[in-house]
Amino acid sequence: MRVIDFHNHYYPPKYLQALTSGQSSVNTTIDADGNPVLHYPGDFNVAVRGHRDLAYRRDVLDEHGVAMQVLTLTTPGTHVESPANAVRLASIVNDEFKEAVDKYAGRFTALATLPLNDPPASSRELERAMRQLGLPGAMLFSNVNGVALSDDRFIPLYEVANDLGAVLYIHPSHPVGVEAMQQYWLMPLVGFLFDTTLAAASLVFSGVVERYPRIRWALCHLGGAVPYLAERLDRGFHAFRDCRAHIQRPPSTYLREFYYDTVNFNQGALRLAIEFAGTSHILAGSDYPHKIGSIPSMLEAVGALPITDEERIGVYGGNAEKLLGLLGD
Repeated sequence: MRVIDFHNHYYPPKYLQALTSGQSSVNTTIDADGNPVLHYPGDFNVAVRGHRDLAYRRDVLDEHGVAMQVLTLTTPGTHVESPANAVRLASIVNDEFKEAVDKYAGRFTALATLPLNDPPASSRELERAMRQLGLPGAMLFSNVNGVALSDDRFIPLYEVANDLGAVLYIHPSHPVGVEAMQQYWLMPLVGFLFDTTLAAASLVFSGVVERYPRIRWALCHLGGAVPYLAERLDRGFHAFRDCRAHIQRPPSTYLREFYYDTVNFNQGALRLAIEFAGTSHILAGSDYPHKIGSIPSMLEAVGALPITDEERIGVYGGNAEKLLGLLGD
């Protein structure tokens, strides 16, 4: 049974070097263990060894029986930089992703990072990442410095993504209203989930998802609250004229076509997502190596689901193979 971890994060060395050497607007410090600490409003990330050492990470994957990971950058993302620096850093990250894919053949693939505060440059970088680097798509952050992903400025990006049949994976960052989330780790524990939900709902209601049907959308953290709130979104579609202005059918019918990773290890939540989107749209994910992530929890949660062996093979890795075009690799 081939296990592919769809949700995990990697800080490439040259990117980290740029951040820690002052070539970035991100405030970085070094902790007592020598790990870079990346600070941003409401949260910070400690770039532990697993974030930045792929040889070490490969051994961790071997220990747990994980065949492959889909590498992505994580917060704060390049869009917090000046546009010119965002373009430069995104290019560095994607080149290093390609190097990792080639060096550890068969162990990693990656989704590109984009300089999202420069939408034209994002379109160019997505095309480069897919056509030249061979990456299957990109990770988008749930908002771009407060601008919704459904904003018209991103339409050229979606046109390119649609032409290329890209996978676009939405990860939360710096939620709208973060000022109310400064205590008790409310930003990652609550804000992240609702910012993902907000992004997905806005993309659907705005008609972006309908207009660009060749884009394959995926959501982090089991879609935030999407499976739980889908019925309410449908009620809005029927009740409010403006909820029908850009789409032809209830929002849940589009959202069922999205993919959802398993970074919510609760059995009830996982079963709800499966009931909503079907096992064929569920992707194993661990959030490794964040402190809140866990490869063992990912494996145990999927292993405990009341699904058929064939469906379990799909969730563990078969669905990701199909989505990412990895069959035969």
